[in-house]
Amino acid sequence: MYTHLALLRGINVSGHNMIKMDVLKSLLENMGFQNVRTYIQSGNVFIDSEEEHGASVGFAIKQELFKQLGLDVPIVVVSKQDIEQCFSANPYLKEKEVDEKKLYVAFLSKEFQPSAINELKISQFKPDEASIDKNRIFIKYAIGAGKTRLDQKYIEKKLNVIATIRNWNTVSKLLEMYNEK
Repeated sequence: MYTHLALLRGINVSGHNMIKMDVLKSLLENMGFQNVRTYIQSGNVFIDSEEEHGASVGFAIKQELFKQLGLDVPIVVVSKQDIEQCFSANPYLKEKEVDEKKLYVAFLSKEFQPSAINELKISQFKPDEASIDKNRIFIKYAIGAGKTRLDQKYIEKKLNVIATIRNWNTVSKLLEMYNEK
């Protein structure tokens, strides 16, 4: 049995793609997933599956959401190792007195080399900062996520990927929940 974390992008935001977590949980259990657990209303769901490959799990969930609810929801599935590496690879955690409320992680549907950061043309977003590590972009917003153009839509367009962003508090809680299993 494999545990996967499915990150659903853009649900329950500003009245769009509304999915109650009990409905999502039931839908996933009806698909045969076990030990389904959600965290907050923004599309973080742990599932146990016989399927080893996260991309296959994400595709199956995406299809079922469309079939049952008529919603086209992009999904990125990450492993426990992906979440753990957020803590070891995030360059901003090494800074003295870093404000963790300004740290975010964009989870991507495929891996990139660190040089792919050039494709994002990060300099135009100064003083915001970003760093790519495989299938994650570590972001440090100068003011806040709501006041930047360096968002999920921009990342998806420039890198031609599915991206979903979580704040550092959520990333920390997701690792805690992975460890509870």
